[in-house]
Amino acid sequence: MMDESFSRRKLLDPSELKALNARSDLRGWLQMASHLGAILLCVVLHAFAMGTAWVWLTGFCLGVLLNFLYAAQHELSHGTVFATKRTNEVFGRLIGFTMIFPRDFDQVMHFAHHKWTQDWERDGELVREPYTLTTYLLWLSGITYWRNRFFGVFRRARGIIVEPYIRADEEAKVILESRIHMGLYLAILVLSLAANSWVWLTFWILPMILTKPVHQLQNTIEHLGLSHEDNILENTRSTRTNALIRWLCWQMPYHTAHHTFPSVPFWKLKQLNDKIETKIGGEVWRMGWIEFQIEVIKKLSQKDEGQYPMNEVWVVPVNGRQIRVEAE
Repeated sequence: MMDESFSRRKLLDPSELKALNARSDLRGWLQMASHLGAILLCVVLHAFAMGTAWVWLTGFCLGVLLNFLYAAQHELSHGTVFATKRTNEVFGRLIGFTMIFPRDFDQVMHFAHHKWTQDWERDGELVREPYTLTTYLLWLSGITYWRNRFFGVFRRARGIIVEPYIRADEEAKVILESRIHMGLYLAILVLSLAANSWVWLTFWILPMILTKPVHQLQNTIEHLGLSHEDNILENTRSTRTNALIRWLCWQMPYHTAHHTFPSVPFWKLKQLNDKIETKIGGEVWRMGWIEFQIEVIKKLSQKDEGQYPMNEVWVVPVNGRQIRVEAE
C-alpha cells in the first residue's frame, strides 16, 4: 500500500481521509466485472466478425478495452480495488501478465513515480531523455512503448537490472517474475504453433498493440508539460472527459486527486477531487485528450522538452487556471 507521506494532509482533515479510504469489495467487483465482461463481449463479436469489414471495429474495441486494463492493474497495485489484499494481488498478477507488464516491476516503478513525481532522477515513470517532437510521436504511437515492454521483460529475465528506482533488495523478485512471464509466453507460443492456432495473436496481441495510441492519450496527459517541482497540485494534471472514459480509465481522469491521496479508492476520486477544489478555491490543472495533444505537439514543434523551464507549467489549456497553488 502506498505510504501515507505521499498525501497532502492539509487538504483534508483525518476523519474525511479515513472515510474516503474505506474499501468496498462490491464496488471493486462491479468495476472489474463490467470491464472484463465488456472484453468478453468484444471477443465474441470479434470472432463473429472474422472475414467481414466489421472486424476492424470489433478489433479496435477489443484492443482499447485490453489496453485500459492497465487502469485496473494500477489500482490493484495500490490495493484499492478490493478490501482483501490477496484478491488485489491475484488480479494484479493476471492482468500484468496480459499487459506484458509484470506486476511486481510495475509496482516498484509506479511507487517511485508517486514518491518522486516529476523528479528526472528518481521518478520511475520519468527515467528517460527529454522529448523531442520525434521521440514524443514515437511514444504516442506505441512503437517505443512496446519496444520497452518486450525487451524490458526479456532483459530482466536475463538478470540485467538497469532501472535506478529498483532497489537491490527488490531485484530478485523482479527477475524471478520476468522469468516466469517469459516462460509462460514461450509456452503459449509453442502450444499455439503445435496446434496451428493464432488465437493469441488475433484476440490478444494484435488488438492490444495496434490500439495503444488510444491508451497513450491518457498516459501522456497526466504530467507532461507541468512543473517538475515537489508540488502535486502543480506537477499533475487531471483529464476533462465524459462518464464513459472515466469508467474505462477506472476514474483516473481525476489524476490530481489520486496523486494527492493515493490511498483513496478509484470510485471515490470525484468526491475527493471536489473537496480539493473547494479547499484551493479553483480547479486543478485539467485538459481534454485532443486539446492536450494539439498543445504539446505545437510546443515540441518549437523546441525540445528540455528547453522549457523545469519549474513552470508550459502546456496549458486555452482558458487555463489563473491561480498558482503553493505546496502545503
